[in-house]
Amino acid sequence: MILVTGGAGYIGSHTCIELINAGHKIVIVDNFCNSERKVIDTIQSITSSSVVCVDADVRDKQKLTGIFKNYPISAAMHFAGHKAVGESVAKPLSYYKNNIDSTLALCEVMDEFDVRKLIFSSSATVYDASNKMPLDEESSLGCTNPYGWTKLMIEQILRDLSISNDIWSIVSLRYFNPIGAHKSGKLGERPTGIPNNLMPYITQVASGKRDKLHVFGNDYPTIDGTGVRDYIHVVDLAEGHVRALDYARNHGGSQAINLGSGTGYSVLQIIEAFEHATNISIPYVIDPRRPGDIATCYAKTDKAKRLLNWQTQRSLAQMCEDSWRFESQK
Repeated sequence: MILVTGGAGYIGSHTCIELINAGHKIVIVDNFCNSERKVIDTIQSITSSSVVCVDADVRDKQKLTGIFKNYPISAAMHFAGHKAVGESVAKPLSYYKNNIDSTLALCEVMDEFDVRKLIFSSSATVYDASNKMPLDEESSLGCTNPYGWTKLMIEQILRDLSISNDIWSIVSLRYFNPIGAHKSGKLGERPTGIPNNLMPYITQVASGKRDKLHVFGNDYPTIDGTGVRDYIHVVDLAEGHVRALDYARNHGGSQAINLGSGTGYSVLQIIEAFEHATNISIPYVIDPRRPGDIATCYAKTDKAKRLLNWQTQRSLAQMCEDSWRFESQK
């Protein structure tokens, strides 16, 4: 069985579906601080499978130990953690304590039970802002916010762990910008409050929940002056985790691997793609740049193709269509 921490979250839940589709049995552990309990029912409905879910904080070693005693765990996927960049700046101690402590607790219990295959949910925020594009896994590392630093620190912890004992097999997946939703329309990104990410904000404007989109800056050195990012369909991302698990089962050591499309799109290009896919106009205003934002960020994905035999399959149009289907069916 595969232990999935944070399995009720946006990326975790889609990965649970792909794990089940690939024939894996899963155990979800989640404290639902950033997710909804009904997501577990949705996973079961989509897959027509029963799912074990334990309501617990990953930092609770006693509960984790109980899971490992009760279920034949063979590997873990670690999604659990605080994830909002802005909030991490306001609450750095909370982010460092939660994200790092949960990883340490998980690794300690895994080690105790001789389970040493781990897929870690990292982020492209670990890359230094001064890098030239595209970013490959050898690009210089450095962060601009506590959230990113927690990811980079955890990557270092996991590298050190694999060096200390070569039985460990660890893959840190550096995500770029996940968007989209499950094709059923039943599962997608459910932000609380004002969305931090572009696509949920666009879909909320499209549904009338918000009157307009705020675009932060139009004077960047990009195709149209707005920020350029690498967007990846969440189901492509989930499939990348399944491939990473297959890799970890056959290889030792620690690897950091980008998961992105390898193509950058500007904010205005995303708006245009959404309007074309849905036939819905998205009003927007240009606001000043946000502190810390960079002009362009997109991935080089050769390593994922080489080691995982993985690349994105879903188009930008599909990302927009699936995002809107989920929003319109809520």
